[in-house]
Amino acid sequence: MRRLLIDSHVALWWLSGAAALGPTSRAALTDADVVLYSAVTPWELGIKESLGKLTLPEDLVDALTNTGFTPLDITADHARRAAALPPHHRDPFDRMLIAQAQLESLVIVTADGSFGDYDVDRLDART
Repeated sequence: MRRLLIDSHVALWWLSGAAALGPTSRAALTDADVVLYSAVTPWELGIKESLGKLTLPEDLVDALTNTGFTPLDITADHARRAAALPPHHRDPFDRMLIAQAQLESLVIVTADGSFGDYDVDRLDART
């Protein structure tokens, strides 16, 4: 059973049909048993939109859910694991994704190379 967790930029690439999302990753997302997006994604992207760094679909959560992706809530166990991760990466949103992937046995689809510093399965979104 292939269960994937998408990084926030992958969510945007998927929704916009961006060429940055490689064919292997696009096929993996299409063929996966389940594709999850973390509660971190609308939070992180909403902050970036409020800072004028990007423009989002009118309702990002509905857009992601309508594509068949499943939301993944943040639990206290996720928070505990994120806080205990080694400080290879300081981005709190990414640290939460790593913690969720570890605890839920998920493969993270991301273009962020720093995820490789952690014990987590990942798929390079650019491939």
